[in-house]
Amino acid sequence: MRIQCLIILLSLSSITVIAQEKRVTLLFAGDAMQHMPQFYAANTDSGYNYAPVFQFVKNNISQFDIAGVNFETTLGGAPYKGYPQFSSPNEFATALYDAGFNFFFTANNHSLDTGKRGLEQTIEFIKELGAKQTGTFKSLERRELTYPLMIIKNGIRIAFLNYTYGTNDIQVEEPNIVNIIDTLLIKKDLKSAELLKPDIMIAVMHWGEEYHTKPSKSQKKIAQFLLDNKVRIVIGHHPHVIQPIQTTKLNDRIINTVFYSLGNFISNQRKPDTDGGMIAEIVLSKAKDEAFVNIESVDYSLVWVHKIFKSGKAVYHILPIDKDDENYQKDFTLTPYEHLMLKGFVDRAIKTANAPL
Repeated sequence: MRIQCLIILLSLSSITVIAQEKRVTLLFAGDAMQHMPQFYAANTDSGYNYAPVFQFVKNNISQFDIAGVNFETTLGGAPYKGYPQFSSPNEFATALYDAGFNFFFTANNHSLDTGKRGLEQTIEFIKELGAKQTGTFKSLERRELTYPLMIIKNGIRIAFLNYTYGTNDIQVEEPNIVNIIDTLLIKKDLKSAELLKPDIMIAVMHWGEEYHTKPSKSQKKIAQFLLDNKVRIVIGHHPHVIQPIQTTKLNDRIINTVFYSLGNFISNQRKPDTDGGMIAEIVLSKAKDEAFVNIESVDYSLVWVHKIFKSGKAVYHILPIDKDDENYQKDFTLTPYEHLMLKGFVDRAIKTANAPL
């Protein structure tokens, strides 16, 4: 009888520990861009329909507690434009939200492509969707109220920061603000973040050199600065190609991680290494309220943009890639040429992601 009681007590104790444990799953996707061929592809008699683009990745994205994307365009209204100064239909943001993204990072070199109107309309529409947004602000007052952005999810307090190297030499109009990479500013913001008592700080950086698969000296220097100042997760965008992942461990415990560049999530770019990207998948956990937050796991998956023509019109699908399957993509019918392109992208992506710095 005493043994049975002991077993019951141990079982209840185990259940209590499990109940107290807190966990948050994070997903970060690469650059969400809109070039003119994508507008033509999405255009219908009743507006723009981007839903088919995300239909094969929607289930995975929506499973994560927090799913963020680099929104590398503006919602500046018609006429809609692609490169070099982007203005996209609101339906593009809606489709990303419907696909499971609940966090839009808007500090990038295209933040000011449609000026004050575009910056403010982008912020407002993302808010209307019900998603979180940071990196650009309508005013200093709004920045002071909402930045660094603190999200409390499943009992874990996460402070998010977002900066860009520049805005293509377009000057911000007062009172708007775009977060520019400046170590003095970032250090000040990190001190403000600490006052919010976060369990962990995450910095999303728009940096580096386009189409370079190795991080620049500047990227590595800024990454080290962030890690030295208590940021534990750094997510990079802008090069439009995948760059390495740097994860630091002490024994089996993950101390911090840097994804130098996630590459493209959706775009019309088709040059080698630009036709797909990496999705960062990170799990945070802590045993109880007062405990230190663990980066429980750091992993990544790959996506490839499949572009075909039907009845003379382009059709885009983001295909999820099983990097552990030698065929990579066996659930979709690809031509031999497409499979060759896909295989080349995946082989290079895996090699790059795991490359030494």
